[in-house]
Amino acid sequence: MGRTLFDKVWNKHVLLGNEGEPQLLYIDLHLIHEVTPPQAFEGLRIQNRSLRRPDLTFATLDHNIPTIDIFNIKDEIANKQITTLQKNAKDFGVHIFDMGSDEQGIVHMVGPETGLTQPGKTIVCGDSHTATHGAFGAIAFGIGTSEVEHVFATQTLWQTKPKNLKIDINGKLPTGVYAKDIILYLINQYGVDFGTGYALEFTGETIKSLSMEARMTICNMAIEAGAKYGMMQPDKTTFEYVKGRPYATNFDQSIDWWQTLYSDEDAYFDKVIELDVSNLEPQVTWGTNPEMGVNFSSPFPEIKDSNDERAYNYMGLKPGQKAEDIELGYVFLGSCTNARLSDLVEASHIVKGNKVHPNITAIVVPGSRTVKKEAEALGLDVIFKEAGFEWREPGCSMCLGMNPDQVPEGVHCASTSNRNFEGRQGKGARTHLVYPAMAAAAAINGKFVDVIKVVV
Repeated sequence: MGRTLFDKVWNKHVLLGNEGEPQLLYIDLHLIHEVTPPQAFEGLRIQNRSLRRPDLTFATLDHNIPTIDIFNIKDEIANKQITTLQKNAKDFGVHIFDMGSDEQGIVHMVGPETGLTQPGKTIVCGDSHTATHGAFGAIAFGIGTSEVEHVFATQTLWQTKPKNLKIDINGKLPTGVYAKDIILYLINQYGVDFGTGYALEFTGETIKSLSMEARMTICNMAIEAGAKYGMMQPDKTTFEYVKGRPYATNFDQSIDWWQTLYSDEDAYFDKVIELDVSNLEPQVTWGTNPEMGVNFSSPFPEIKDSNDERAYNYMGLKPGQKAEDIELGYVFLGSCTNARLSDLVEASHIVKGNKVHPNITAIVVPGSRTVKKEAEALGLDVIFKEAGFEWREPGCSMCLGMNPDQVPEGVHCASTSNRNFEGRQGKGARTHLVYPAMAAAAAINGKFVDVIKVVV
């Protein structure tokens, strides 16, 4: 029997253990940020251990940093986490993409942009959205603090191999519908736990037609479906993206192996989901988890349980309302899901020549210094600022409310991020997950509108 893409990469990295039991995996790349590693580094000091592979460990600053006046960090806890990472990186010989540096940005953007993220690698990070890197045909997953220390000390990790789930996606996306809508629809239809216990492989003609940036958006939110891993077969699009990047110096030596990274025709999948996106609509979440979403044209569902009732009460909404009825106050363009150059370009097409609605506070936060510079070279900053958007410095920003960028209590925000849990963007904040084009149109109109008509 043939092997899946996941099987091929997994098996190549097993150092010890039998299938069905915990197995020891070699880790090719360890990405870190300022929030999860402090205790892990301290553990090394207490045990008088060195960092096993500093050359395979890379740090960036993203979660806590301000996006205005980035060196003026007023929060004491945030400042301590940032300075601690800077010190630990120096003490243990870790390369850090430091504050204000050319490569600093959200960890899941820095990896691909620098060429650290490559097909066939095992990649870990103390962050749940590490599955983003699976878009390159890598096994990438988030880990906890104790696991961070284990990788620091051994460059290995004990893991139990998951089952395989294929999500076969075909059809041409309608104009005004994007990769974010695909993953939001899947979660809406199958729930936030349909991927639990599985490695997801996204396949099909639709996936093959997507850019790497769009593929990363889908894999980024695999965790929101309950899956630890999301993967896609590396192909010509992948190889062209990786080639020439600073840390992709092994390209010529690796390309032959990368081209073998695909699921064999007779590979066994424990479960298969099929989706035709030909008639897919833009998606909007109404509730307090990514499963609570609808097509733009559909009314919000009836209350079926206490979770729905709580979500409606928290969001200040009612069954039967539609997305266009939401009274928006904020629009956030950013996060590791949708703060790449193509996202900002798409949004700028809608914003250009228009003005932000007077009831809306709108901010744009490029996901990395690289994206910010590329966007400014294209004049996107001017387009957004002339329309009334705030143009910020790179970072996680309003995605998670761990820095000064937060949505006020009780205010509805159209957000291009990945989570809409209670308090995710600030105490009492009401988050609606959408693609950047939808968010941009909402900023101009003061409410959600049918972005298909706007784009056309």
